[in-house]
Amino acid sequence: MPYQMTVSPDFTPDHISGWYIFNTWMQRSLGVDIHLELYDAFEQQRAAILSDQVDLIYANPYDAAMLVRKKGFVPIVRPQRSSDEAVIAVHVDNPAQKVEDLITGTDIAATDDPDVNLMCYIMLEPAELNANNTSRIIKNTYPLVAKSLIQHKVDIGFFLAEAFDSLSSITRRELRMLVSSQIQVIHHALLAGPKLIERQNDLRDLLSNMGQDSKGAGVLRTLGFEAWDVMDDEEMEFMIDLMDTLNYQPA
Repeated sequence: MPYQMTVSPDFTPDHISGWYIFNTWMQRSLGVDIHLELYDAFEQQRAAILSDQVDLIYANPYDAAMLVRKKGFVPIVRPQRSSDEAVIAVHVDNPAQKVEDLITGTDIAATDDPDVNLMCYIMLEPAELNANNTSRIIKNTYPLVAKSLIQHKVDIGFFLAEAFDSLSSITRRELRMLVSSQIQVIHHALLAGPKLIERQNDLRDLLSNMGQDSKGAGVLRTLGFEAWDVMDDEEMEFMIDLMDTLNYQPA
């Protein structure tokens, strides 16, 4: 049976082929059979994780806590000089110029990306807005979030900053960034599950040196990465604790 690899569904569509190329390169370099399965939604991916159908995952920081603490995954690497940030955007004609201009009952378009939604709700706090006094509709992709804004079906949209930046120039002309996060210390990471624990050092060595090989460097470019940095348990625990703090809701 091959190992199973997956990628957090919030990756940008132009990197789909890159992940297949990466998986092929990794299989050949390690001499192991790895099947890449991409899911359209977080709910589908979490169901696969809970049923132990995932052995290697490029995970968003929100899901990392569950993977490490409940499913026994360990950190391998993270993208070098890359952090997860979120953007709240409006239609270019929206009169709101700052978060405080938004009002109770604001309609939101978002994906079901948990860390992005968490960061965006935190950025809405100056307007005293939260999940209880706003209305949110879930879209499968960030381009569909943008489409809802362009069609004036919602007031604001939640985006992963990378996804917002990768929207087409035509789409971007119809949108305006209202606010963006500047947390800088949370990021996606590649995690290995229990079946791959014995290969974790091989994975770290292979991926941390990937950019030094011409073919490996080319594969990294298809993912939009410069290099991988080794991620240890202490760094992962710090990020998980930070996500827990951001997610804390006082009684």
